[in-house]
Amino acid sequence: MDLQFSRADRAFQAEVRRFFETEFPPFVLNKVRTGQFLRRQDYEAAQQALQARGWLAASWPREFGGTGWTPVERYLFEEEMELAGAPNLVPMGLIYIGPIICAFGTPEQQQRWLPDILSSRSFWAQGYSEPDAGSDLASLAFSAVRDGDDYILNGSKIWTSGAHIADWIFCLCRTSHEERKQDGISLICAPMNCEGISVRPIVSIDGAHELNQVFFTDVRVPAANRIGEEGRAWHYANVLLKNERLSYAHVGRKKRDLATLRTMVAGDRAFARRLADAEFTVMVLEQQVLKALVHGSDAATVASLKIGCTQAAQLITELYIDRAGEHAAPFFDRSRSDWHEATPLIPEFAAVATASYFFERAQTIYGGTTEIQKNLVWRAIGSAR
Repeated sequence: MDLQFSRADRAFQAEVRRFFETEFPPFVLNKVRTGQFLRRQDYEAAQQALQARGWLAASWPREFGGTGWTPVERYLFEEEMELAGAPNLVPMGLIYIGPIICAFGTPEQQQRWLPDILSSRSFWAQGYSEPDAGSDLASLAFSAVRDGDDYILNGSKIWTSGAHIADWIFCLCRTSHEERKQDGISLICAPMNCEGISVRPIVSIDGAHELNQVFFTDVRVPAANRIGEEGRAWHYANVLLKNERLSYAHVGRKKRDLATLRTMVAGDRAFARRLADAEFTVMVLEQQVLKALVHGSDAATVASLKIGCTQAAQLITELYIDRAGEHAAPFFDRSRSDWHEATPLIPEFAAVATASYFFERAQTIYGGTTEIQKNLVWRAIGSAR
């Protein structure tokens, strides 16, 4: 689709493209291309290269080290990054908690945490879901009890991405029991090396270790680590989830995948029709993302975006499975740097097709289930009548 961008926007897009062709760490691009699992040092190298250009924190205000880009420039940057095959930014610090600290943190918190996020000296994890509070997050039981100038944290968080490599974790905590369960929740940060914190790895069905369960046993943290007012975290969490769901779009990566899939049609009309469906879904998603970035977005808009992201990602991985055929069956140890060299007869895309397919199944659930997103859209339609 040929969107009508200004001459200045096109010049910016070309500058970003040159950066990824000439300045971005090639070993990171190669790891992504060959389906290897990235380690913390790979993410550090990628993000430090971006920060050297001042391009890391696209969603932060300029006064805190953000780019000051227009919404269109932000979109074009993310598209070119994904078209180049670069990895996702580690979102928990940069996209999730960073903007919350900018908006609601104290000056001391901003000075303490933001520079280390920008330099990639500190990585963060998000402590939201619990074993008995996932989609119904307001039912969380993780407790923070005030004790003088400290809070004592107890409970566990689950499906915690990157906790095993994180330096800090921000947690939704129950600080009081109110009539409305969304009240009485506070946002508190803890260093991962605190006494009483332990991490249990969860290896997902695609073979990756990204998820974890984190246990807190009488973990003492200063009350100064609470972001914003006590009992107001439900508001902050909704702001954060809006940023999180917008980050799922990955339009550039989907365009890259579609371009690859177009080379595999080979006269298969049924496959071509399915590919056309996926292309149309991505076109609509692209328009939705741009509209949300330029004009702002309410809960229903972000919910519909999350649904579109899920549909597009799952359609694309289904097409890859179709083209991979019997090569999609085996699983490989992608923690080995030479795993792809042991499979010379299998196309690169096919070697990771099954893992990608399984990973994208989870998009129906994480960040708010598809059913919940549809309810948000339905409520907005109903209230507009």
